[in-house]
Amino acid sequence: MKPQPQATISFTGSIPSNYDHYLGPLFFEDYAIDVCSRVKPSTRRALELCCGTGRVTNHLRKVLGPNAELIASDISEDMLAVARKKLKGENIDWRIIDAQQIPLEANSCDVVVCCFGYMLVPDKQKAFSEALRVLRPGGTLLMSTWDKLENNHASNVFRKTVKEYFGDSLPETYKLPFSMHDQESIKEQLLAAGFSKVSIESVEKVSPGVSAKEVAYGLVHGGSLYNEIMKKNPLWVKEISDVVEKELTVKYGSKPMLAPMSALICQATK
Repeated sequence: MKPQPQATISFTGSIPSNYDHYLGPLFFEDYAIDVCSRVKPSTRRALELCCGTGRVTNHLRKVLGPNAELIASDISEDMLAVARKKLKGENIDWRIIDAQQIPLEANSCDVVVCCFGYMLVPDKQKAFSEALRVLRPGGTLLMSTWDKLENNHASNVFRKTVKEYFGDSLPETYKLPFSMHDQESIKEQLLAAGFSKVSIESVEKVSPGVSAKEVAYGLVHGGSLYNEIMKKNPLWVKEISDVVEKELTVKYGSKPMLAPMSALICQATK
């Protein structure tokens, strides 16, 4: 059976810069360091998929040897523009690449890295098969996905608030970021794609927000739901931000705001 068409998330306009400034340190920095620490020093060629604004790319370039090739790619030109500006002058080959159709030769990469990107890819099985194809024998796919929404407390506060405002008219993309938390399902998909060995680890960390106010602003303005809120009612932007700030303050503090978060880090070997 063919997979059903999946709604796609668009990171355009003001979202990429807000995403990088607010959500990057809040959610992605610590996991970027963790994932990159698992990359083998002997890596000669690395491919990063769904690189976004280059947070993982930055750490990859640091852990790779000076002569190692790093291809950093995303499907969004707007996100890549932020990454290119941040890492200007670094030895990085920036490309627009769809994870479902990688324009690289077979058996050409030592590692494929994809942090918090596969949740948004419509045909995951095809994407996993493509990652396998471009990996050399013995190569590794390193990927991270978010754990259950309720285990990511700041995001849960925000999304529950959005749900209250939207009611039955929630956009189809609402659940996508937290749609890959079933470890057995992920393992089955990777093995079905042809990977020989799969290990998945649940990794808990803390979202380090400067303040509840800043975190609330970033959650509203730095994610794809911002465009959906604006379409529905622009006045909701501030209302939702205020509601989220109050709840975050009560539960996780005002300054700083420290909320538990959890992700899955997976290593799959060809």
